[in-house]
Amino acid sequence: MLIKLIIAIAIFIILYLLLIMPKLRTNPDYAKLEGWYYAHRGLHNNRSDAPENSIKAFQLAVDNSYGIELDVQLTKDDIPIVFHDYNLKRACGVNLKTAELTYDELRQYSLFNSKQHIPTLKEALECIGGQVPVIVELKIPWSAKKICKLVSKVLDDYKGVYCIESFNPFGLIWYRKNCPNVIRGQLASDFNKEHLEGSKMQYFILKHLLLNFQTKPDFIAFDHKYKKALSFSLCRKLFKAKTAAWTIKSQKELDECSRYFDLFIFDSFIPKE
Repeated sequence: MLIKLIIAIAIFIILYLLLIMPKLRTNPDYAKLEGWYYAHRGLHNNRSDAPENSIKAFQLAVDNSYGIELDVQLTKDDIPIVFHDYNLKRACGVNLKTAELTYDELRQYSLFNSKQHIPTLKEALECIGGQVPVIVELKIPWSAKKICKLVSKVLDDYKGVYCIESFNPFGLIWYRKNCPNVIRGQLASDFNKEHLEGSKMQYFILKHLLLNFQTKPDFIAFDHKYKKALSFSLCRKLFKAKTAAWTIKSQKELDECSRYFDLFIFDSFIPKE
């Protein structure tokens, strides 16, 4: 009986490790992403003329030699835009969903009462111009195929250094199949501790990175507050996975995370050199 139990436990552990195993071979282009701090949604201040995910915020990040993390989703007419929320209420003051508006309709609204408007991904990349590396987060509420296909078409014409990341594993699976040379990162957190609405089972799978065997991410982008989570720790220590911390909001947090992560996405402060 004891032997059977030991065998069962051993099989469970092996299966678990196989499920969370990321891509083991480092993409040679990954080195181009290292050595930078990444400004979350650009070097922004939502009470200024350079609010989050605006052209001005991206220009400030470039001017100050920071990499950039930005969010991409689709409009009703399938234009990849740079915008975080699925609703305009917080950023533009109107209770409308981005996916229900065309890009021309979205252009009517300004960001956080500034003179800045929601840019397209193409406009953002033209502003950045390959001067700093870019982390492109794909906002994928449901099906991944359309947004991945349209975003990849824009990125194919971009000559700068970039990678993609997403909470949605199906986005990474699409990229693994169709654009295998593009560096991809799996975003994750302890979703239940964040008290988010949704399936607890789904959040359990995502937190514990149990789809890595399908997504084979080049790096794990993890909420820095949960840097000691089991699956993340195993990916980092056992499989030597590259890691990215999000979102760090003070020098103290940055110092505490320094030995856990390779890339650092910051917000609300300026990191010390």
